[in-house]
Amino acid sequence: MKKRNLSVTLSIFTFLFVATCAHALSEDDYRQLETFANVLAVAQKNYVTPVPTKKLVDGAIQGMLTSLDPHSAYLTGERYRDLEVNTRGSFGGIGITVTIKDGVLTVTDAMKDTPADRAGIKAGDQIIKIDNQSTSAMSLDGAVGMMRGRRGSSVRLIIHRTGLANPMNILVARDVIRIHSVDSRSIDGYAYIRLDQFQETSDEEVEKRVESFQKEDHGRIRGLVFDLRDNPGGLLSQAIKIADEFLNGGMVVYTQGRDQSQREKYFAHSKSGFYAYPMIVLVNGGTASASEIVAGALQDQGRALIVGTQTFGKGSVQTILPIDDHSALQLTTARYYTPAGRSIQAVGITPDVQIDDPRPALALKEEEKEQVETIPRAASRPELPAAPTDPEPEWARDVQLTKTIEILKHWDSFKTQLVKKETVIG
Repeated sequence: MKKRNLSVTLSIFTFLFVATCAHALSEDDYRQLETFANVLAVAQKNYVTPVPTKKLVDGAIQGMLTSLDPHSAYLTGERYRDLEVNTRGSFGGIGITVTIKDGVLTVTDAMKDTPADRAGIKAGDQIIKIDNQSTSAMSLDGAVGMMRGRRGSSVRLIIHRTGLANPMNILVARDVIRIHSVDSRSIDGYAYIRLDQFQETSDEEVEKRVESFQKEDHGRIRGLVFDLRDNPGGLLSQAIKIADEFLNGGMVVYTQGRDQSQREKYFAHSKSGFYAYPMIVLVNGGTASASEIVAGALQDQGRALIVGTQTFGKGSVQTILPIDDHSALQLTTARYYTPAGRSIQAVGITPDVQIDDPRPALALKEEEKEQVETIPRAASRPELPAAPTDPEPEWARDVQLTKTIEILKHWDSFKTQLVKKETVIG
């Protein structure tokens, strides 16, 4: 081996030894590491243009983690800082949450009143290209990084939507995205709370809304709709706290991983004077992760009726493992299970009462097919219900919500569905 190759090999061995110092490597492991170091050295020497070692190593790490699952990633620099920012409430971008589903970068939510929402992007849309780069081999972290950026700058997306013959070509101007996670309103005398994402203070906001409704109803809520449609999840700690708000003791969720530290059980607190008012959790295909934990816990404990369509099925735990002050691994370390032992991963939560959303996919007019500017279109998510004085309130045009309110109005005849599944309302 040439001197340069040997130097690179030794540096890679040093890097990997530090990262795995607590783990004894077999002879075969060392052979594999030597192969990796040789490939790196050959690529660095023979590639058409000079390539820094850091770029090659970073790319190798990203590829290694992406090969495990779509949710594991190498977080460096700005990406690492973004992770903290995203749970605290603001960042520069277009206002969507994404995942990789069936190998395709897929939108799980377009946040209300964001550039993506105003451009007509909706949950279920598949992003084929970002700024003319194919997303087929792109990591989730890399895709998010490309879509985020300075306010006023633009990103071009090529989107495939079921029901449209041609891809949508949309130019979206970035803005500062401020996430408002909780909204609420009284609908026909029933409480309605919508949670868009599980952030650091979401439990406090939900608790305040519940307390407000209790005061309005003289301490006894007639019934509550907890809307988790298109909620992509967020902090596990918040899912546990919010489930605790509605439960009187019992298990919320448990996790199973390879390491003993990843085998945890989480419980709600028992409360004196607890009133189990009628409750419905509204879900759909965009309901994922922490949202599915809450829905699964309330369903298994018979606390709430789950209404809507099958949820997304993202039931894995990602742990942030710092490498140094500037980088970390986001690594899948466990899976979630509902109190009854159901795995959420790739399955999701099946509603007790299925109510499909009959709204058709929005078709582009012929003259819009080549439009590359922002395309104003109706939001995929229902608007916050309008005030009762509105002669035609927006919530009345939301089929899933209106039928959910009807269930609350006839709760005594529906409450037996807490132990039955697959009820369909046409």
